[in-house]
Amino acid sequence: MIFKKIFFFLIILLDYSSGSKILGIFPTFVRSHYYLANTLMNHLAEKGHRVTVISPFLDENPAKNNSYQNVVLTGLDDLKDTVNMFDYVNTNELLFIVLSIKKSLEMTELVLNHTNVQYLLQSNEKFDLVIMERFVNEAYVGFAEHFNCPYIVLSTFGTNPWINVLTGNPAPPSYIPNPSMPLSSKMNFWERQLNTLMYIYVHFLHNFYAFPGQKLLYEKYFNASTNFYDVLYRPSLVLLNSHPVTNQPVPYVPNMIDIGGFHIKPRRKISKDLQIFLDEAKEGVIYFSMGSFLKSTQQSPEKHEIFLKTFSKLKLKVLWKWESDRLANQSRNIRIEKWVLQQSVLEHPNVRLFITHGGLLSISEAVHSGIPMLVVPVFGDQKINSRHVADQGMGLWLEYHDVTESTLTKKINEILYNPIYLENVKLKSKIYNDRLVDPLDVATYWVEYVIRHKGAPHLRIEGVNLSWYKYFLIDVIITILMCVFIAFYLICIVLRTISSFYFKCKCEKVKLN
Repeated sequence: MIFKKIFFFLIILLDYSSGSKILGIFPTFVRSHYYLANTLMNHLAEKGHRVTVISPFLDENPAKNNSYQNVVLTGLDDLKDTVNMFDYVNTNELLFIVLSIKKSLEMTELVLNHTNVQYLLQSNEKFDLVIMERFVNEAYVGFAEHFNCPYIVLSTFGTNPWINVLTGNPAPPSYIPNPSMPLSSKMNFWERQLNTLMYIYVHFLHNFYAFPGQKLLYEKYFNASTNFYDVLYRPSLVLLNSHPVTNQPVPYVPNMIDIGGFHIKPRRKISKDLQIFLDEAKEGVIYFSMGSFLKSTQQSPEKHEIFLKTFSKLKLKVLWKWESDRLANQSRNIRIEKWVLQQSVLEHPNVRLFITHGGLLSISEAVHSGIPMLVVPVFGDQKINSRHVADQGMGLWLEYHDVTESTLTKKINEILYNPIYLENVKLKSKIYNDRLVDPLDVATYWVEYVIRHKGAPHLRIEGVNLSWYKYFLIDVIITILMCVFIAFYLICIVLRTISSFYFKCKCEKVKLN
């Protein structure tokens, strides 16, 4: 018996030692982003890899094989309570992008200067791979340089301008809208013009504001010998939380992989009281949540009153994610919960409508469960997500500043009593869930692929190494135009010479006569 135990111990030890050491960098204090990233990191740990995760959150239920380590950014989680994104609802998009870059630069330095991060950098730790979320935090590529290993980018909401530029991925503004703009792929002339101007504006900000700022932080905190831009433009892989149902189909270069919905797990058990509330809702349930970052309690009193009055007049029950113990003037059909196992609620057969802010995780879970949506976007990619939901017939959207009792009631009734929305989302749900391989297994395969093939440089296209004027063929176009101009100029000279000679001969002939 003792020999059998020793044998199994050696097998486990051999399996553990064969795993790679992976560093995950997910410093955002948006809990939904952390949850998404941590799903992947825990799965890698369960597969035998030794995982270290830098984030503001402590995973209290990590992989059970002791291969998961937290580096907690203490104090950063509290920053979310100082931000109210409802204050930015009416902020001009051009200004909002600038403010986002400014705040992201400050956040990046807070992370790099954190005591626990500095302790890790000064330790003798070694890693085989770095996985990081990319959102105006490009200085974090210094971790890959510091530990002399390849890195993978995890994009929590699909492809976007700051991801495409790092891989050389084509994203023509003629049919791919900027994520901050509520446009579809079928744009008219004026929308294409507006989208092109936004495309230029965003690239200008990245190249002359965001990237130079991140470069200074990279050089300040890593003392790396390799040029910042050389490291920046060499991600081995980009894992995209996207799918053609929840995101517009777009072209990808070989090192960009769709893994949309990889965070979705089998339905978990909810509290007994909530289960009874849902089971007894014979008329149906509307589930209302503004996500993990936005808080319903931070809405203006006017908007809060609109939602409250509208819900109180409905025959259906309403489950409202409300971040407080008390809701003033709460009607009998409304139940509040500070935190909800959202996916489990959406999968309940009595849930008929999901009113959401339009975060990609929420939309993915609604599509997975086949629940129609009313999207009320507030900032960022939520607007383009809401437009996509409406274009796909999976629901409707309503601008936050347009929310009134009348507009809200009209949209709710349209979705509830017009069967086309439920039919469409059920159809899209079948497509979304029709997978050859589970997306989490796809992500794991590609992570291990990069490790096996030493960064997999063969997947990167040459376009990422080209200067912008070469990539867009500006030098070629100028040369062609110059050649055309020179040819046209020479033709004009020849014609003028021939014309002059002709008239000269004609004049001499007249004189002779």
